[in-house]
Amino acid sequence: MTSAAAASPGRVTGASQSGGRWMQRFWYYLPAVIVFAGTIGAWELIVRNIDLRGFPLPAPSDIVGALGENWAAGRWPLSKAAGATLFEAVGGLAIGTSLGVIVAFLTARFATARELLLPLAIGASAVPIIAFAPLMNNWFGVLSPLSKMMIVAVLVFFPVVVNVTRGLTQVEPAALELMRSYAASEWTILRVLRLPNALPYFFTALKIGTTLSLIGAIVGEYFGGSNDVLGRVIVQSASALRFDVTWAAIILAAITGIALYLAIVATERAVIPWHASLRSQEP
Repeated sequence: MTSAAAASPGRVTGASQSGGRWMQRFWYYLPAVIVFAGTIGAWELIVRNIDLRGFPLPAPSDIVGALGENWAAGRWPLSKAAGATLFEAVGGLAIGTSLGVIVAFLTARFATARELLLPLAIGASAVPIIAFAPLMNNWFGVLSPLSKMMIVAVLVFFPVVVNVTRGLTQVEPAALELMRSYAASEWTILRVLRLPNALPYFFTALKIGTTLSLIGAIVGEYFGGSNDVLGRVIVQSASALRFDVTWAAIILAAITGIALYLAIVATERAVIPWHASLRSQEP
């Protein structure tokens, strides 16, 4: 009886704390939900009650209807197009991230590599992506998803190089001096000190890369390719004056990008829950 009585207040306290956290999150996100709902409602009312001829802005209800109508069938099957564009974006993100991490390790370890590779990375990031798109389509094939992946890889490469290099090099001098005072090898310093320090920077680069990956894939699709991708759906539906389908494709691209970003955030929370930046984000 005594142990049960002692355990009961602990359970009550835990339940109350959990309920308090949920209420805190509710009030934290409530203003954003209200603003979003109010914007959608105002948009619907304005389009339905004001003559907007010549301005291609369909009502939200029409966009939702077009999304349902063309989800799996019709002239522009949006679910298939979103899947194809997501495949290109994720593939390009993987290629650009892998190359960026390799270059970051080389530049952080070798001064000669830093002098050779960083200018190339900066130059690649300075070229407008719209100039790369026709070249990649010619090099890798206009119908090949690889051409869009390479466009995405160019966009993602520079943020990964810069952030990971910074994470590998900007370690605490006192911690580095302590490791060297124990005669730790460079491999041990990398594994124990530099890699954990670089992980938050790496995930920051990935979060930037997820948004850039969808942009790069869709821009590449504007310049040709299969019709079953979001970029071509946007171009073709706008040319056919089906702006409800155009907006449905745009919103689906945005939702896909948000889902990809949230997947990176969830992975970050699972991999580095100890980092101060994550603890400070709790509402």
